[in-house]
Amino acid sequence: MLKRVARLLLWVGGWTPVGEIPAVPKAVFIAAPHTSNWDGFWALTYKVWMGIDIYFFAKHTLFWFPLGLLLRGLGGIPLDRSRAGSAVAIAVGMFEANERFYFGLAPEGTRALRGAWKSGFYRIATDAKVPILLGFLDYRNKRIGIGGQLDVTGDTDVDLQKCADFYASIEGRWPERTSPVRFAK
Repeated sequence: MLKRVARLLLWVGGWTPVGEIPAVPKAVFIAAPHTSNWDGFWALTYKVWMGIDIYFFAKHTLFWFPLGLLLRGLGGIPLDRSRAGSAVAIAVGMFEANERFYFGLAPEGTRALRGAWKSGFYRIATDAKVPILLGFLDYRNKRIGIGGQLDVTGDTDVDLQKCADFYASIEGRWPERTSPVRFAK
């Protein structure tokens, strides 16, 4: 039933969902560009339509009743962002504790324009020894989905260039807020 509702919402929103359920049992999903509050809604709708259990962190302050029930049901995990560094360790621990596990996040870490992507997704994938799946929301072409798999090499310049090449033609809701694909030095 939820899958049908999700497909209807994607259709009403004008989205064409693309991609296939991943063949790998574990992966870090990134979704970019993240420029609008609507990105999370559409990403979760796509996740439900695909039937993929993808877990994600959300601000712990969002987990009040009844929103907390909905977020947990969709895979949300409360995170106190004031505890720097704990997110990577928590996510890696979840990969270690599960035979099948997908973890999703927006590499920019915010909807606002930043000078660089945050490195947490890369550190999680490297530490957990899992690939990165390239999710996207292309508002210009109204396509949403999974566009490929990046097997992490450990060479951040090479890996980020592959991400940059993939996302170069994808446009967020507010293109002027799209952060460059690089890590802060």
